[in-house]
Amino acid sequence: MPKITEGAGRRNAKLAAIPLGLAGRAVAGGAKRLAGKDKDEVQLELLEKTAEQLFDVLGELKGGAMKVGQALSIYEAAIPEQFGEPFREALTKLQAEAPPMPAKKVHQVLDQQLGTKWRERFQDFDDTPAASASIGQVHRATWSDGRAVAVKVQYPGADHALRADLKTLRRMGSLIEKLVPAADVKAMVDELIDRTDDELDYQSEASYQRQFAKAYADDPDFYIPKIIASSPKVVVSEWVDGTPLSKIISGGTQEQRDDAAAKMSIFELSSPVRAGLLHGDPHPGNFRIMPDGRFAVLDFGAVGSYPNGLDPIIGKIFGLARDEKYDELREALEEGHFIPPDFHGRISTEEMVAFLGSYTEPLKYDEFHFTREWLQDMSNVSTDPDNVMQGYKLVRNLNAPKEYVMLGRVLAGCVGIAAQLEANIHYHDIAAAWIPGYCDEVKDPKYFPAA
Repeated sequence: MPKITEGAGRRNAKLAAIPLGLAGRAVAGGAKRLAGKDKDEVQLELLEKTAEQLFDVLGELKGGAMKVGQALSIYEAAIPEQFGEPFREALTKLQAEAPPMPAKKVHQVLDQQLGTKWRERFQDFDDTPAASASIGQVHRATWSDGRAVAVKVQYPGADHALRADLKTLRRMGSLIEKLVPAADVKAMVDELIDRTDDELDYQSEASYQRQFAKAYADDPDFYIPKIIASSPKVVVSEWVDGTPLSKIISGGTQEQRDDAAAKMSIFELSSPVRAGLLHGDPHPGNFRIMPDGRFAVLDFGAVGSYPNGLDPIIGKIFGLARDEKYDELREALEEGHFIPPDFHGRISTEEMVAFLGSYTEPLKYDEFHFTREWLQDMSNVSTDPDNVMQGYKLVRNLNAPKEYVMLGRVLAGCVGIAAQLEANIHYHDIAAAWIPGYCDEVKDPKYFPAA
């Protein structure tokens, strides 16, 4: 396994191999078509090999490479079904799997961060990681008082690898979008770059997690594990037993799917109100369904700060889009600084529908059934990898306020995961309960988790 600290040149070469490999296979595929092989069969073969390479490179390198891979995983439901399976398997692996760091390295980090007598703090410590992710891996252990704990250990050199990878991947954004056309990779990577320092500082992550745990303490629907100890490169929190959301996606009952999707949406939309924060990493690897039915949330490295909650202009925009009041919607987008002054009159109704459609169509119904087919239609994703959906072309040209870039990605994540779950959700009621300015209708109390 290559070290995360390996030279920038070698890492860049491996990242560059993704688009180069795609280009090479496209040439080979063209030759096969000329030789009479079926076009769809050639395309499927190309996608399978590209998906395999995508996981191998992004998962093996960890750092920013895997971080982007995890963010891309929420878009797998938007890939057309006949070509989706190869990418679905590869991107799902990136939600919770990566080659592990050797035990010797783990012990060295613990020596540096918790002191050479760190073993005295634990009754036992499992050297085999329970999960390996983008910039750290998690070990199960027993704290000195007998509590089961999760020990998250940052990879040595993760800071350099994360920054270097994100710069390289930003330059490759348009090429990666040929693999996952629904994703705006440039905006995604820009946001990751902006919050790199927070991602790398586990003490900052622990502080956010404490704030979330306090806000959701004793909630019957949600569970945030408490922090036991933290340092810049190690964080110890309560262990969570439960079924990963990815397993609910692959084999859950319809009732489990509906419940998980509703709770995920409620949690993400309620957190700016309840905690003054937004959990910014909604991929299935960060969620668990506990045996008692509570929805457990993990990983608070990516968090947005909303001390006053969401601005009511967000709800106003969604309400006007839902009601198809496009002239007023354009004015609201300008009021919220989503449309720069020199864009006045240059955005068509069709472009606004493409931009907001996947967020607002579910708001038009008392209950909405999210499906992969719906998301594929809404995303207008073609099997032609050169096609990029109209809405994401528009968003690149909008002047979205910086504080709402993460919110947009989180909402897209909730929609994407709900489509993976094929869930039925009372999305309108959830939005009415938690998005200020959206709707003045009477809200159903069951969508207000106990505070």
